[in-house]
Amino acid sequence: MSANETTTAAAPKAAPTPGMRVNGKQWLPPKKAFRPTAGQTSYAKRAAQEAQQAETKKLENEMKAEKEQERQRKIQAIKDKRAAKEEKERYEKMAAKMHAKRVERLKRREKRNTLLKS
Repeated sequence: MSANETTTAAAPKAAPTPGMRVNGKQWLPPKKAFRPTAGQTSYAKRAAQEAQQAETKKLENEMKAEKEQERQRKIQAIKDKRAAKEEKERYEKMAAKMHAKRVERLKRREKRNTLLKS
């Protein structure tokens, strides 16, 4: 009895050979059994994955907001430059028409008015 047990324990069980396919397409890989629960993951694993995705999304949104803010800052700088340039051109036209002291007086008055309005 002990001799039989040692021989069966020593010889590993070989995987069963599948045999011939019925349709004759021996070059195709053998089909596996359909397991509907094979793709399911545990709740803890899903929750961890969703948390990671939420964190990634949050970081992505922060980066997008930062980029948009930088873009808006550049746009505002361009608008301010253009407004300053137009103001300068307007004052030059006024200076060509009027006396220098009168232009200075008008500048001061306009500054006072803008301060009162804002």
